[in-house]
Amino acid sequence: MTPPPILRSALLAAVPGVAHAFFTRRGGVSTGIYESLNLGRGSRDATGAVAQNRRRAAGVFGLPPGALNVCWQTHSARILVADRPWAGERPRGDGVITVRAGVLCGVLSADCAPVLIADGEARIVAALHAGWRGALDGVVAAAVEAMKGLGARPSRMVAAIGPCIGPASYEVGPDFLDRFEAEAPGSERFFTPGDATDKRRFDLPGYVLSRLEAEGVERAEWIGRDTCAEQDDFFSNRRAVQRGEKDYGRLLSAIMLDA
Repeated sequence: MTPPPILRSALLAAVPGVAHAFFTRRGGVSTGIYESLNLGRGSRDATGAVAQNRRRAAGVFGLPPGALNVCWQTHSARILVADRPWAGERPRGDGVITVRAGVLCGVLSADCAPVLIADGEARIVAALHAGWRGALDGVVAAAVEAMKGLGARPSRMVAAIGPCIGPASYEVGPDFLDRFEAEAPGSERFFTPGDATDKRRFDLPGYVLSRLEAEGVERAEWIGRDTCAEQDDFFSNRRAVQRGEKDYGRLLSAIMLDA
């Protein structure tokens, strides 16, 4: 069996002792609107197909699917620390941190920004789910603070934002801009004119990068892939809604410490 294709960040790939991957929608067994590597257990896809896809994804890291720790994501700023693979029901939250080798931290997304962070010297890694709400509510700050509590330093951290909706695809209304300006003054710089006078385009990856910088994480990048625009490679919630589809697949982004 050929492993599913993955994308990597050059910044994270240079961190010794850390393995990471941003998966595309390719290389799985799902069909229809979920074709083909749908990792979302919360989707309406066939349970067996999702399970097989999870086996394929975990296999990229040389691990069984039970080693993959993904939260029941709620668009929050809640961060969890995993010292071993979770068993049973997924805990609710939007970030997973570990200091243990072989514990795979992951997040699912389909337009929201997946953020992987590593402090190679302290041997601490994290995976975050940053949609607009979580990003505005402080999921990045919460994760960096939790990593600091375990011995990491922002000056040593390296971060990468994986495939997410790009600024050219993310058109919003003026109320969206007003909310950002009210809760995070200065956010207007991440909005540009849309196709209509009452529309704006929001730069989600740019905003998340600014939150990382504000926390002292200066080595960070977006890998530059737009989930909504690149239908052959990525699932997209917004694209599914625009097409009237009833559901959508989920992409996996994951990181771990090597043994």
